[in-house]
Amino acid sequence: MNVSPEIAISERVELPNTQPTYSPTNLAEQPLAGLAIAGAVWIVSVVLLAVVPQFVAIPYIAMHYRDVPATAETLLADKTVVLLMIVGVLPAHIITLFMVWAVATRLGRRSIIQTLGLTWNGKFTLARSIGLAILLYLAAFVLTLAFGGQGTALDKLVESSRAAALTIAFLAVVTAPIVEESIYRGILYPAIDRVSNSTVAVILVTILFAGPHVPQYWPNIAIISSITLLSVALTILRARTGRLLPCIIVHLVFNGIQSAIIVAEPYLKPILENMRHGRPSGSLIRLLISLH
Repeated sequence: MNVSPEIAISERVELPNTQPTYSPTNLAEQPLAGLAIAGAVWIVSVVLLAVVPQFVAIPYIAMHYRDVPATAETLLADKTVVLLMIVGVLPAHIITLFMVWAVATRLGRRSIIQTLGLTWNGKFTLARSIGLAILLYLAAFVLTLAFGGQGTALDKLVESSRAAALTIAFLAVVTAPIVEESIYRGILYPAIDRVSNSTVAVILVTILFAGPHVPQYWPNIAIISSITLLSVALTILRARTGRLLPCIIVHLVFNGIQSAIIVAEPYLKPILENMRHGRPSGSLIRLLISLH
């Protein structure tokens, strides 16, 4: 935070503070305007994630399926198409981050660190963030053991090729935590909180966060429950600390555990095969990779 230097004057006069201050919850001057902006940012982020990956794959599809009907089944069976669509998540994430920056900073007129709360508050430290991520992962693992579940659409993507699996692992650690936390806990939560209260904001953000993930993980109830638990914990953490940075770290570590398992899976598979007894779900290995 910028602090104005003291200036010696002949008479002690209380000068008005002309430097605007921004808290992590100050998205717009009017609460309803802030909520509208936040809602628009969320909608655009979801649309980008649905559309951009397909555009990335279009040139390949146009070249290789000129004389062959490109049905959904055919495209999903093509490892190159699948890989290109996964890679297409990266530009979608980059565009989303630019949009978050533009809204949060008003095109550079504010500090994004201060506006989004990208600092520690002194109470919830890095060590506690890592510890919470591990506890959430263990809770999700227990849910998977308790409910079991079928393979998911994301399992199929991971299993389509080694390149696809490694790309998913990369995105899950490098971009997904920042993008998702910036949208849901950085933009949406404070906007909803300003026009209602923290409880309503936690509930709505959890629903909005879990909703887009359901198609990825349906019909695996255990993983959908884990997504919901993760969102509740992260949103409460945002409400209690007033900071976004702890949420990003928790999300990053949570996804990092998953990514490490994906990278090591070829070496762990012989051991895990003896534990799975009928292969209840690939999600026992890859509990949850949250792309957006």
